[in-house]
Amino acid sequence: MPPARIEFIAALPRLDSAELMADLAAFAAAVLAVDYAGFVRADPLREAARPVYVLAPPGDPLRVRPWLAESGVLKELALSADPVRLPRDPSVGEPGFLAAPIPMATLDHGFLWAAGRGFRERDEHLLGRLAAAAGRALEAACELEAAARMLRGVQAFSGR
Repeated sequence: MPPARIEFIAALPRLDSAELMADLAAFAAAVLAVDYAGFVRADPLREAARPVYVLAPPGDPLRVRPWLAESGVLKELALSADPVRLPRDPSVGEPGFLAAPIPMATLDHGFLWAAGRGFRERDEHLLGRLAAAAGRALEAACELEAAARMLRGVQAFSGR
């Protein structure tokens, strides 16, 4: 196979899904002016959810990582099909939390979230739009990875 074709196949999956997820979380945190953001994925039966990416500052000053695990918010996200907004209350360790569902055909049930302050309706609208864009970007990255795998298979069978 000519070098140009091999380079094309290698270039297709330039976007690594994990790196893209990290970039999208950082973008969400910047847009919403917080230090915390990430992605949560629920199992297909919507019985449990788990963080798949967490952006947090060094030392996690608001203790969002343990809060995610202990607060019950993951169970709430597993059951919810709508955005979830929880108020900030530092006296009881509530960091302020906002999550928007990610509309993806390839992801059963997931959320893009941000934490670290009180959120309003405007923030919910912004995060919802961001979640929609993130879903499209993540699906596109997955599709490029799949296309590259298929093309490598074609290359292997072509004998060139």
